Amino acid sequence: MKIAALLRSAALVTAVALIPATTATMAQVDGRVGPEFAKFFAVFQRVKASYVEPVDDDKLIRGAIDGMLASLDPHSSYLDGGDLQRLETMIDGQYSGLGLSVVMEDGAVKVVSPFRGSPAETAGVKAGDFITHLNGKLIVDTKLDDAVAQMRGPKGTSIRLTIFRQGRDQPLELDVTRGTIKLEPVTSELQSGGIGVISVNEFSANVGANVFAEYQALKKKAPGGRLNGLVLDLRNNPGGSLDESVALSDLFLSEGRIVSQRGRARGETMLYDAETVYRGDMAEGVPLIVLINAGSASASEIVAGALQDHRRALIMGERSFGKGSVQSLLPLGKDAALKLTTARYYTPAGKSVQEGGIRPDITVPQISDPDYALRQKYQTRESDLRGHLINELAVKDEAMEKDKIADPRFQLTAAQLEKEGIKDFQLNYALDTLRRTTKSSVALRPATRPAGGK
Repeated sequence: MKIAALLRSAALVTAVALIPATTATMAQVDGRVGPEFAKFFAVFQRVKASYVEPVDDDKLIRGAIDGMLASLDPHSSYLDGGDLQRLETMIDGQYSGLGLSVVMEDGAVKVVSPFRGSPAETAGVKAGDFITHLNGKLIVDTKLDDAVAQMRGPKGTSIRLTIFRQGRDQPLELDVTRGTIKLEPVTSELQSGGIGVISVNEFSANVGANVFAEYQALKKKAPGGRLNGLVLDLRNNPGGSLDESVALSDLFLSEGRIVSQRGRARGETMLYDAETVYRGDMAEGVPLIVLINAGSASASEIVAGALQDHRRALIMGERSFGKGSVQSLLPLGKDAALKLTTARYYTPAGKSVQEGGIRPDITVPQISDPDYALRQKYQTRESDLRGHLINELAVKDEAMEKDKIADPRFQLTAAQLEKEGIKDFQLNYALDTLRRTTKSSVALRPATRPAGGK
């Protein structure tokens, strides 16, 4: 797949050829772009001439580029070779491996989240885990691309992961059998009481249309051809396409602002409003709950923020990740691209979720997970990432305060819930809430308009 096929829009980027500089060429560079760039050339020349071993130009330039982008924020990066191939794989939606979303943090491979139903999730890998060894070989301080390449492999083969889980004294050894990972962005299920559940696992192409199709399919299965309630599950959804988050939000809104995007460049400031593509709210006011957690980021937060500000949905679960920035893919020739943070986004009420995230209307802990309390203590969010963007509104975000938990059902243990047949407490809590709502005929959404709404 060519890089052009990955880009929704192209931007012109001027490439500067970095070559060993003579005194004369350094003076020319100095005159064109200033003394700081000339300083870079001087360091480059000294390393080439005096380092204890010969160094390839490519290695030095790539290191300089990576260092430059790392000084900006955690989400800006240079993509080529294996990095681009991984992006292509995510777009294609199928590969053989473990089914993990990972990042590099302080030289270690950190699990953002295992994909639902993946070999990694089945084996017990959890969000926040650090993978330190693969088949007994230390991978700390290796390139993320190399670690990912080792984790992938033919279906049916196995690999041993050594995992450090914060709060535990001893590392975990997990044997995982690779499988075919087929990413399903949207899945659905009809629950008792005529309640539908639509899970959105990532915001790839056509997510909005797929959710529309799944909703229509659920209606046909439901008694009387109508749903009594709907759960939109965005937990552990790391985001994706901004356009698809707008399309999904539009399914449930008849009018008004969905999200606004503001950047330094004029072309990066945009407003996104609800349209009448689906003739207003496709669910026609059916009670709606949106489930989020600390793994819900970016596009997921756009949807949750829009439906919360418009009072169209009850947001339930845990505070979201807090990634309120937009990245653009800028091509650098045929086989490389720059993923650069170019804008911030804001909810209909004008709130930036950067750092603070979306705070649920009802906080519900995932107590069916035996390690929940431990993982909460060491949970990583945007505000924990080195070099993250600061919320420029300079307002203390209430979402950054510890949520209060009072419901006595939250005191049950994972073992007690398992005896009751409850494997997913958050989802079960949402379904019970909708069933009670249906019986009492109490709407989940006030008829008020959000501040800043259209």
